Amino acid sequence: MAQDFSRGFYNSKAWKETSKAYKEYRHHLCEECLSEGKYNQGEIVHHKIELTPQNINNPLISLDWNNLELVCRECHAIKHGAKAKRRYKIDATGNILIK
Repeated sequence: MAQDFSRGFYNSKAWKETSKAYKEYRHHLCEECLSEGKYNQGEIVHHKIELTPQNINNPLISLDWNNLELVCRECHAIKHGAKAKRRYKIDATGNILIK
């Protein structure tokens, strides 16, 4: 959820265009999951360097693709301190088992 200082930025045309283009470039796949050989839909364009009131107007932080990562909701929650919570298990033959 956006903090008060960042609401305007996340509603801006610049962010909407940047995040849309970044998602398309990453084929809508979570980069964290992909690095582990898993295919999950990426939903959130995450800033590696967290946005603050001091840096939000710096496009090298807020809009630069080098500071962005596309992640699924679960990976985004983990990046912000939540514990991993799997919604599925994989059996010995590689089949996905829904919990």
